[in-house]
Amino acid sequence: MSNMAREILAFILTTSGWVLVSSTLPTDYWKVSSIDGTVITTATFWSNLWKTCVTDSTGVSNCKDFPSMLALDGYIQVCRGLMIAAVCLGFFASIFALIGMKCTKIGGPDQTKARIVCLSGITFMCTGLCSLSACSLYAHRITSEFFDPMFVAQKYELGAALFIGWAGSTLCILGGALFCLSLSDGMSNNSPYPSDRRAFVNSGASLMSRAMPQSQSSHTRRPPPEYSGPSKHFDKNAYV
Repeated sequence: MSNMAREILAFILTTSGWVLVSSTLPTDYWKVSSIDGTVITTATFWSNLWKTCVTDSTGVSNCKDFPSMLALDGYIQVCRGLMIAAVCLGFFASIFALIGMKCTKIGGPDQTKARIVCLSGITFMCTGLCSLSACSLYAHRITSEFFDPMFVAQKYELGAALFIGWAGSTLCILGGALFCLSLSDGMSNNSPYPSDRRAFVNSGASLMSRAMPQSQSSHTRRPPPEYSGPSKHFDKNAYV
C-alpha cells in the first residue's frame, strides 16, 4: 500500500471514529433499566452524562437535569471531562491531518508534512484513549453496582452510547497508528544520505583519477603510425 493510500485510509478511519465519539456525548442511553409488567414494559429508566429520565408505557418521557455540577458523582465529572477533551483533540487532529497529508498542497516539504501527519496520529490516539477511558469508567461503575448484592437502589445495564463510544475509540486509535507510520516513510523517502553517498563516490573517483601516476599513461596503447608522405617511384635502373 502506498503512503498516500495509507493516509487516506487513516483519515477515513479517524474521522469516522471522531464523529462516533462526538455523537456519543449527547446520546441519551448511557445506562438503561426497565420495569416489566405482566404484558408490557411499564417504565424505562435511562440516564446519560447530563440528565436522568423515565419513559412510561405510553411513550411519555419525564427528564430531570442534574441540579449541580459540584454535587455530581466523581465518575460522571471525570467522564464529562474526558469526552469533551476527546472531541476537542479530534477537531485539532483533523486539521493537522488535512495540512500534513500528501494529497493536499499545503504544509511545506514532504518531511514537514510527515511530521505534521505524525502529530495528527498521536492526537487522534489521545482522542481514542480519552473516549475509551470515559466509556470504560462509566461501564465499570454500572457493572459493579449491578453485581453488588448489597446495592439496593435501581440497577442499570449498559446503554447503546457506550458501545458507540468504544467503536469510535477503536477507529481513532487504529487510524492514528496508521498516521504515525507515515513519519518513517516520509523520512526514508526524503533522506539526504543517498545523494550524499553519490556525491562522495563521485568525488572519490575524481581524486583517484588525479592521483594516478604518470607512468601508467605510458602503458597505454599507441595508435599505429600513419604513412601519409608521398610515395617514391623507382625506375628500372635504380637497383643497378
